[in-house]
Amino acid sequence: MPMAMAMAPSSRIASGVVGAQEDRERYQALEPNPVKRVAEEPVSTFSVDVDTGSYANVRRFLTQGRMPPADAVRVEEMLNYFRYDYPLPTDRTRPFSVTADVSTTPWNPATRLLRIGLRGYDIPRAERPAANLAFLVDTSGSMQDPDKLPLVTAALSLLADRMGPNDRVSIVAYAGSAGLVLPPTGDPAAVKAALAQLTAGGSTAGGQGIELAYATARAARIDGGINRILLATDGDFNVGIADTRALKDMVKRNRDDGITLTTLGFGQGNYNEAMMEQIADVGNGNYAYVDSALEAQKVLDEELSSTLFTIAGDVKVQVEFNPAFVSEYRLIGYENRVLREEDFNNDRVDAGDIGAGHRVTALYEIVPAGAPGWLPERRYPANRPPAPAASKTEAAFLQLRYKLPGESSSRLIRQPIPARLIGAAGRPRGDMAFAAAVAAFGQKLKGDERIGRFGWADIRALAGAQSVYWRQEFLKLVDLAASHTPAAANAPGGE
Repeated sequence: MPMAMAMAPSSRIASGVVGAQEDRERYQALEPNPVKRVAEEPVSTFSVDVDTGSYANVRRFLTQGRMPPADAVRVEEMLNYFRYDYPLPTDRTRPFSVTADVSTTPWNPATRLLRIGLRGYDIPRAERPAANLAFLVDTSGSMQDPDKLPLVTAALSLLADRMGPNDRVSIVAYAGSAGLVLPPTGDPAAVKAALAQLTAGGSTAGGQGIELAYATARAARIDGGINRILLATDGDFNVGIADTRALKDMVKRNRDDGITLTTLGFGQGNYNEAMMEQIADVGNGNYAYVDSALEAQKVLDEELSSTLFTIAGDVKVQVEFNPAFVSEYRLIGYENRVLREEDFNNDRVDAGDIGAGHRVTALYEIVPAGAPGWLPERRYPANRPPAPAASKTEAAFLQLRYKLPGESSSRLIRQPIPARLIGAAGRPRGDMAFAAAVAAFGQKLKGDERIGRFGWADIRALAGAQSVYWRQEFLKLVDLAASHTPAAANAPGGE
């Protein structure tokens, strides 16, 4: 299929060949976050991210026998693919618990890892509000491969099987032009029958499809319920609105109606991941990549409540470091979620949402005061920070802003991070060790030089033995990455 997509300047096309098909996949180009001096930039602010698409997409590359493009790797999405053992919140007006812990850094003995964890309250499936879902399905010619439309229909049929008695599903398809395939219905059998009739052919009028899906969802709105569009596509839009920025503007105009957007990515060769991830963020939804029936079950069955039911919106994290205990820091991942310091108190600045049962993890690598850091000493005395006079008990101060559903003003959680955590930091264990291993894996795949000589064998040893299927699979992916790498880099301490 000819490519006519106008890409944003921040997108890159991955090169290579998939079978006999030219690889023209598109990813957003993001450099790792820079190191910051606490004396100059003590405050770090970012929006939470609960997307998981990057991990599943990276898995697809590795299981096909090739390394993923660096731009396909987003470390925060790899971290948040897994669930960690954070405590449940006790009060729904404060819809998530906040945890902070510190360990030594496995790849740098001079630094420490600060982990921030959030866990949202969960709801039983029987208590989930009624859902009005508009399935927006790409049926263009580019979707004819077995890992595209056939997998889409299987995945959405699985979701139809989980419909409650008060749920409604409609189906919009687009190929050349968009059309309503199935008006809103509460009959799962009708939904599955309509999905089974979909066939691929024609060009891709994605923008027109999105407009019709919003109009359909708006007409069937359930007050007090879940109103969401699920877009299933390879993102190869080439008719009508195709530019990612124009699509984001369209989604922004519609999200204020309370209709959220989830994007489900499928396929390879012409996959436009840059667009899929960005419009889901703007649409107050989430982005997942579905590479198998097993992943479809995980996303649309096991994690259904967190995918659909939002418990907190516009969640922002802000950390202010104390120069008495921390001299330098870097946020690992979240490159496209970084906010300005002044954005934290501005309720008009959009941020990420947290669904029921979601767990959110963020890692900072920090340099304790007096330890060797990444940045060189300044030559001139006037350019050197004065000796700090600050709190003797706090290493940092953590703040979170969030909005409860239906509210326009944010609420605030404030929590000090004790300085004793830095002094008492030991080797990472348990969940912390596994999170550090995933972070190291993502950084190494991305080519981040600050991972040093920490090798694939080091990552596997750090992750340890695992009993949960998805974590066991991670160990296999580390082995696959090692098999695609020169032997010298596979040994402990290898590059």
